Amino acid sequence: MERIQDIYDSIAADGFTPSTLQAIDEYTNDIENGRTDFYRFNLPEHAGLCTAGAPLIGASIVACYATRSFATGGHATGSQGSPANWQVDQRQEQLIEQWARLAHLWVEKSEEYITRHFGPMMAQGAESKVYYKEGDISVVKERVSIYSTTQKALDAIVLHNTLFPETAMHVVGFTRDNDGLFRIILTQRYIRCLRLAKKAEIDALVGAMGFKDNGDGNGVNYISDRLALEDMHPANVFIDEVSERPICIDCIVKFVDVSSAPAVRRN
Repeated sequence: MERIQDIYDSIAADGFTPSTLQAIDEYTNDIENGRTDFYRFNLPEHAGLCTAGAPLIGASIVACYATRSFATGGHATGSQGSPANWQVDQRQEQLIEQWARLAHLWVEKSEEYITRHFGPMMAQGAESKVYYKEGDISVVKERVSIYSTTQKALDAIVLHNTLFPETAMHVVGFTRDNDGLFRIILTQRYIRCLRLAKKAEIDALVGAMGFKDNGDGNGVNYISDRLALEDMHPANVFIDEVSERPICIDCIVKFVDVSSAPAVRRN
């Protein structure tokens, strides 16, 4: 933990100076190349982290610093003595935006830019705006957080990649949309849908990964010892036209208990 603590100390002392940006880049590079691990994730999840790309890794480092900064910053707290989620989320967004601008990962007027370069918007849901140009192998998404904090939204991409590598998400930048909402820009393989998956097929898909129905009566939410998997309804799980197997394009996934994430194994 010494190395990441040095980064935290540098941000606290001087903000995102060139030397601090370089330290984040070097740490990110070592994570991507398997020379060290990020303490939030176990070994299988580490593969999902690397697939998500350097922008997500860097943003996760900054988000973790933002959360830890409350311990010494004298911020107001929630009922249990910890920061309120809205405060943590706001702080994470602010610092990630500062870092992303200096790291040349911030996209202004992203909706216009994506439409011009990657095609028109083809779908919009509660979480994502989806852009696609006919013939491309990938879609581009502007993904807003529906999680309590931005860090959990970043975690969700890592965990999706871990569980569903065939539809892995690769983060390329960050933005605020025309409504001022913070969004993560990512690419994802375009899936040609043969049909929507049936519940029995979804049950079998997640059951093979160790998930069971969480018992809330909705029939689309599952749980394992470590992760919660939600919103697994047929609109999010297709039968792939090529493989003719169920394939998840999107869902809600989070740690059952984030504090259970393993410590760094090597430096």
